[in-house]
Amino acid sequence: MEKAKQFLQPSQEDSEIISRLAIPTHRPGAESNFYDDFSLKGIRVDRVEPGLVVCTFKVPPRLTDRNGKLATGAIANLVDEVGGAVVHTEGLPMNVSVDMSISFLSTAMVGDELEITSRVLGQKGGYSGTVVLLKNKVTGELIAEGRHSLFGKHASKL
Repeated sequence: MEKAKQFLQPSQEDSEIISRLAIPTHRPGAESNFYDDFSLKGIRVDRVEPGLVVCTFKVPPRLTDRNGKLATGAIANLVDEVGGAVVHTEGLPMNVSVDMSISFLSTAMVGDELEITSRVLGQKGGYSGTVVLLKNKVTGELIAEGRHSLFGKHASKL
């Protein structure tokens, strides 16, 4: 237990960095918030078609581990966001994630440019299934594959 405590204890340098973080209070309806600025900044939408979203993302240092590799949590966040975007209907609330399964196949480093492709696998009522692929744009190497299930209000047929 003591080893775990020591491992989780931030270093002096980390403590100083954390103490300098300025996190502004978010007001509903405001243009930007900490979450968007921290984890979604830099995603560029390249193509949108019914059932398909293709994005480009350059790996920033803020989303990497101590070795400069894209953190698995950041990959999960990208699967969640881009997987949710492909089934979102304008004017309706965002769908909620029901289940995610991610296969981490390789790593991405700071500065790597990724292509993120999300496709709808199927929809039944308010339930949707998507698949999200993260590839290194230069090498074509598959970084991760995510399966994402979501639920939300669907447009009325009336």
